[in-house]
Amino acid sequence: MPSLVLVITGPTATGKTALGVELAQKLNGEVVSADSMQIYEHMDIGTAKVTPEETKGIPHHMVGCISPFEEYSAARYVEDAAPICEDILSRGKLPIIVGGTGLYIDSLLAGRTFAERGNPEVRDRLSSEYDNLGGEALYERLKEVDPEASARLHANDKKRIVRALEIFEVTGITMTEHDRASREIPPRFDAVKIALSFENREDLYARIDKRVDIMAEMGLLNEVKKLLGMGLNEHHTAMQAIGYKELVDAILHGSSIDAALDKIKQESRRYAKRQLSWLRRDSEINWILHPKTPQIDDAVRLSTEFLNKHR
Repeated sequence: MPSLVLVITGPTATGKTALGVELAQKLNGEVVSADSMQIYEHMDIGTAKVTPEETKGIPHHMVGCISPFEEYSAARYVEDAAPICEDILSRGKLPIIVGGTGLYIDSLLAGRTFAERGNPEVRDRLSSEYDNLGGEALYERLKEVDPEASARLHANDKKRIVRALEIFEVTGITMTEHDRASREIPPRFDAVKIALSFENREDLYARIDKRVDIMAEMGLLNEVKKLLGMGLNEHHTAMQAIGYKELVDAILHGSSIDAALDKIKQESRRYAKRQLSWLRRDSEINWILHPKTPQIDDAVRLSTEFLNKHR
């Protein structure tokens, strides 16, 4: 039987961080972040990164441990986070995986191996071929080696076509074969999964808007300017995060900061909607729906009940 972990997930601004800390105190746990942007250093305000005070002394892993100049992926997250979870378990503690990046969480729990990270030279060559020869040419090449993968893609989907061809060149197996083999691997961890949200969607959206206002008051604009001053630009993956890309665009083009903040609110609400859609596909999730504001004490009680039932 795989070792048990606890997952606290849900859309942005639902109290995941606070609940994770409270449960870690109660259950002798440590927090492993599953947030694709909190992973980066120097990006604190816009990612709502947990503060030292908010941790209440609970260890938080996978937070601020990667340079914003680096590329990061779900595959690399699994490589980094899985040994941390294993170490927490080996010390008799409970890993509490907290975050809203569903792909990271699902990949970590599933025990899937990823196709090798790849070869940057192969990737760059294939990308250039796509640009020079056209998408249809590489799509036809993919159709020859991996017809199942090509059937799921469109010739305009450069990133996935290049990735599928790269996997084939580097590993000698197709993406379809790799994905099929990965699905047959037993789960790495047994998980109790809890998702937070609100009874009323409008209350979630209001909380998101308020969070953006608070970020602005805390100095989000200065944080973005500091990152630009470090040499980051709009093309770095880290700067594609909601809250950063909108302000970068405003700074570089001299447009309205207030309009950029409104855009951050809009994009954050859209992201929350996508997060909810992702989570609703999972029948194993235990939902906790807040009334007007997060009720962390109630969430701790319900989470503990869900965990005890599973055990």
